[in-house]
Amino acid sequence: MLDGGNASSSCIVLDSVKKAYGNTPALDGLSIDIPQGEKFALIGPNGAGKSTTLKLLVGLLRPDSGTVSIMGYNPTSIQAKKLIGYLPEDASPYATLSVRENLEYIGALRGVDDAGERIDLLLGELSLSEYERSKVGKLSRGNRQKLAVALALIHRPKVILLDEPLNYLDIPTQERVVSMLEQLNATVLVSTHIMSIAERLTDGAIVISRGRKVWSGSMKELQAQARGTESIESVVVRLMTGAE
Repeated sequence: MLDGGNASSSCIVLDSVKKAYGNTPALDGLSIDIPQGEKFALIGPNGAGKSTTLKLLVGLLRPDSGTVSIMGYNPTSIQAKKLIGYLPEDASPYATLSVRENLEYIGALRGVDDAGERIDLLLGELSLSEYERSKVGKLSRGNRQKLAVALALIHRPKVILLDEPLNYLDIPTQERVVSMLEQLNATVLVSTHIMSIAERLTDGAIVISRGRKVWSGSMKELQAQARGTESIESVVVRLMTGAE
């Protein structure tokens, strides 16, 4: 893996990455190169390797072979961790702390200078102010997801990795999160199997199946693959299955 920053425009890079769990392959030679400032969706069925890819990018897993980097840095490095905001699927904030305490703790760990103002802003934007003193363990699943989004964004990350970010959120909150992400000056990779989310949050798509990339390009190019009145979901299925 790379040890230092890279002056090129590449930001999120996997090069010929393989990863297996025991005898079960998760990624089979996956290569991805997302330029700085771009927003891409990682699209694939359950078990395609989407969550594994994000875990490699945040340094929670190491590849069996191949290389992974974030703006030229090893994902396990301090430099990379300062750049990344990560929202895992089914995120679990600290259940015994309050909403505000969670944000204060992560804000301190992240070295956020204006943590108080930042926390107040996120609580307001995500309609969490009335719950700020509530213990996380007593929150609804939707409010825990709102908090998880806030924790991922509190330090204004330059690279944002989101695994099914709109899970459990009601429609008004989904709209607010979409708006927040649109306003960020960051490189974004969203893992999802729901095309409507991919189309709303990103401008590009990487389609994977069985741990391999089968297509990549802009969302408009993906939409242009449709035949007649074919839905974009059907297009993705064709790409994933190799159907003609």
